[in-house]
Amino acid sequence: MSNFTSLNSLGWQAYFQQQLSLEEWDKVVPARVIEQNKSEITVATESDSFNISLLASMPEMIVGDWLLLDSQQRLLRLLDRKTCFSRKAAGSKLKKQLISANVDVAFIMSSMNDDFNLNRLERFLSLVNESGAEPVVLLSKSDQSDAPESFVKQVQKLDPFLMVEAVNCLDKESVNKLSPWIRQGTTIAVLGSSGVGKSTLVNTLLGKEYQSTGGIREDDAKGRHTTTRRSLIALDSGGIILDTPGMREIQLADCKEGIAATFSDIEVLSEQCKFTDCHHQNEPGCAVQQAIKSGELDERRLNNYLKLLREESLNSASLSERRASDKALGKFYKKTLSQSQKLKGR
Repeated sequence: MSNFTSLNSLGWQAYFQQQLSLEEWDKVVPARVIEQNKSEITVATESDSFNISLLASMPEMIVGDWLLLDSQQRLLRLLDRKTCFSRKAAGSKLKKQLISANVDVAFIMSSMNDDFNLNRLERFLSLVNESGAEPVVLLSKSDQSDAPESFVKQVQKLDPFLMVEAVNCLDKESVNKLSPWIRQGTTIAVLGSSGVGKSTLVNTLLGKEYQSTGGIREDDAKGRHTTTRRSLIALDSGGIILDTPGMREIQLADCKEGIAATFSDIEVLSEQCKFTDCHHQNEPGCAVQQAIKSGELDERRLNNYLKLLREESLNSASLSERRASDKALGKFYKKTLSQSQKLKGR
């Protein structure tokens, strides 16, 4: 039995209900994926929770997805996603990896120690902005920092409208400042590198030890992986936390809009450049380079913007080639099967 007591507590919204016909509403059972493993998923309805074995014929399903089931708990169809987190699969695989779906708010966590990295934050922000979720940056370990306000200012400089909070994940009172985002039926993803305090935050929000926590390596302030699965967790406040494993490598793909939103200041400056195809290097009349010279724009930010654009372009091209190859292979198989069936009839 899950801790979810109604469809609303599971995050059911008008967006999903509008995808059902009147006939379906009387016959189907809406269910949400609350945990994901290699061979099965755990789903929750408003009255029960159970496992569904994954078959090759099924669509790819991830934590946060909404499904329609029949009275025998069999999958009928997967509902369209309101938001979706994805990245290029780690390593050299030419494949996109889906991370989670239907997230309303994303807590992007970063420690206020040697692991603090603006480039990495901009990478996570691009991922979240592309997904359609609302980003909120949480700067953890505020109790261990002599000047937490300096870290907040650095992040706020990326975007004056970005919500940034410094928190001590072990202190319930400090974590209470996140309550405006943790509302009834709101799904919150907790993202960040290993060791930044994601599992500690989840434990404090729950008021109990749900996820094991690990320290950081003293030699480089890097974290150890503690969470190994993705799961939805019901909070007493009515919110829903999606805990995810730490992600060291986030390769962006199909993420142009997310990068543009994250670096909107550079995008606006680009419109003032003399040449429409300006690369913002040594071209005459470059408004972006002028902004760097005047101190309006940080050169680090431009370099990371260009780096992420190159990476996104390369990964997206690789994925596009893979899709084209898979499509051509599928047509070949279909044609071969059709021809073999014709020969059988002779």
